[in-house]
Amino acid sequence: MKALQYHIPLEFNKSFNICKEEGPFFPCPWHYHSEFELVLINKSTGVRQVGDHVGYFQEGDLVFMGPSIPHLWMNDPQYFKGMANLRADATVIHFAENFLGIDFFNLPEIEPIKNLLRLSKQGMVITGNSRSKIAALMEEMPNMSGIKRLTSMLTIFDILCESKEYELLASPGYLKNGLLDCSDKFRKVNTYILRNFDHDITLNDVASVANMAVSTFCNYFKEHYRVTFVEYLTKVRIGHACKLLAELEENIVEIAYKCGFNNLANFNRQFRKIKNMTPSEYRRTSNINVPQVGNTERWLVVSSIPPSQYA
Repeated sequence: MKALQYHIPLEFNKSFNICKEEGPFFPCPWHYHSEFELVLINKSTGVRQVGDHVGYFQEGDLVFMGPSIPHLWMNDPQYFKGMANLRADATVIHFAENFLGIDFFNLPEIEPIKNLLRLSKQGMVITGNSRSKIAALMEEMPNMSGIKRLTSMLTIFDILCESKEYELLASPGYLKNGLLDCSDKFRKVNTYILRNFDHDITLNDVASVANMAVSTFCNYFKEHYRVTFVEYLTKVRIGHACKLLAELEENIVEIAYKCGFNNLANFNRQFRKIKNMTPSEYRRTSNINVPQVGNTERWLVVSSIPPSQYA
């Protein structure tokens, strides 16, 4: 069974789609589609996965993705508990590669946009002033029509082409080796990890989710994720720890246990291994106060495996 492939119909009188997605939480299937996508998170927090990248999103998160790269946005657990004061809200743009006509990208002035679209195949998180400018445009675009709407889209391209304020998400090794296995097993395993990483997860537990023997599952996971199950789980936990260290004033011991670590020494060791600093140093170098909406570019990311390790 293949991954969920979304077919996004275009409105007959518009060259690209822009819509609001709102609800108690975002739908979270692992999916892909043939359109480019620009996602602005207006409300809510949670796990963001783009290809082999796992990170955390918060209000103001802005990501630009090329076609066919699997992705999901999964809200934090409290959003699934029916708390009335918690809502998920995003503004999303979808467009096809030829949405401006087949010959548009052959114009010499458009070469920078072609380079931008190539970069977007890895997924790009946009930060800084570039993020603020694009977010302001996207907030107004659902109410626009005609030339103003199209002009705003071209302005977004211009901002992105001029900007150096971005981070690529999926690793080059991921793209080089093609899409990860997008089978039903992948979706089940991935969802199970993201919902249960703060508890003990044994190899027997996750292998049973995939309906595999432990040895078969270990080989499967290493082949498709390019890291061991334990290494992947540790990255997810450390990424969540970064989020808590930056947003909360809880002590580090409490954060370690909230992220699924059974002892502080192991937490400190794994944190230093992945982030090249201690949890205390990370907290000191980041703004530990809860940020005001629209006034932060602290993107808390679990780094992808460096390309050199794929050689």
